[in-house]
Amino acid sequence: MPWKVRSIVDERMKFVSRVLAGEPLAAVCRDFGISRKTGTKFWKRYQEEGPEGLLNRSRATRRNNKTLCEILEKRIVDLRKEKPYWGAPKLKELFIRRYPNVRAPSISTFHAVIKRNGLVKEKRKRALSSKATGTYLSVPKDPNDLWCTDYKGQFLLGNQEYCYPLTITDSHSRYLLGCEAFYRINHTDVFTVFDRTFKEYGLPKAIRSDNGVPFGHPQSLFTLSPLSVWWLSLGIKVERIRPGHPEQNGRHERMHRTLKRECTKPPKKNLLQQQERFYEFVDEYNLERPHQSIDMKTPSEVYKKSNIEYDQYNELEYPLCDKTVKVTQCGGISLNGVHKRIFISKSFGGHNLGLKEEDDKIWSIYFMDHEIGCYDEKDKSFSPISSPLDEHV
Repeated sequence: MPWKVRSIVDERMKFVSRVLAGEPLAAVCRDFGISRKTGTKFWKRYQEEGPEGLLNRSRATRRNNKTLCEILEKRIVDLRKEKPYWGAPKLKELFIRRYPNVRAPSISTFHAVIKRNGLVKEKRKRALSSKATGTYLSVPKDPNDLWCTDYKGQFLLGNQEYCYPLTITDSHSRYLLGCEAFYRINHTDVFTVFDRTFKEYGLPKAIRSDNGVPFGHPQSLFTLSPLSVWWLSLGIKVERIRPGHPEQNGRHERMHRTLKRECTKPPKKNLLQQQERFYEFVDEYNLERPHQSIDMKTPSEVYKKSNIEYDQYNELEYPLCDKTVKVTQCGGISLNGVHKRIFISKSFGGHNLGLKEEDDKIWSIYFMDHEIGCYDEKDKSFSPISSPLDEHV
């Protein structure tokens, strides 16, 4: 007789499993009491859509009716209960190993299912802010492999105003790319300095900094600041030293000691005079001062401009996603009009994100090629998945 009554989806899964195991399609069709035409139909559906293709379909015309198979959802829930401290990526890997003949849903789907079934311990909203940690730290072999940046500690000028010097160096050549004096730490000033530096020298492969403002933001998604999101959008890897470990930016810190000794004792009367002294120091440091670590050469003899051009008007595109949406300056995106506003982070304001529907009303959210989170329309929740800072390959 045709598909056994107890569960049509179960029977179809068993049918597909036997075909995947190498049994002839015609023989399996005979065992299940179905025509070869019906068997071929569901086999092709499985190949194209995975387990979702085995679900019953309404005869009514509809645009998109993907639904997560109940049996798959139960399996995900069971795995989570078995491994209550495992996250979605590990659970997906366990699913693949347990059910090698079944196409695993996306990580976003795993996360949405365990959250929907009350298997995620809810945190207060403020807990979205991540504790600052270090990232992978690369070893530069050539100029522009790695730039380092930081604010040298503030000091009092002669007019009793504080000066905050922002510095940028090329780690390999020790070339001092910039030293700018400011009265305060201001996001706009930092963007201006890096915009000018990128136009003059091109782009580095990576930038290393500490976790403080404006390089990081302790209350933002993945501690990303607008500055670090901008760097990432340009294709620059962002490296963070561990809190309390300035030695991880040792070359830059040594330059700071030299800068302090030669430019701030005594300090100049005002910011303009202090900036002139910094310009003099930059010229001497790059053009005259030999460095033992680069065979007693000067930084200008080793450094060369980057061949990675800076495109200041670059907009991120997502041709493989279902939608491309721009994050508002308030940090939100709209899924299907203003009635479905999803808050992501103000740090992503002005940048495009990609949205891909993985299962019925479950959306993966991408920043560049990194899946940063998922949105479940059913419970109207956004869940972070992994930080772009985790990428280091």
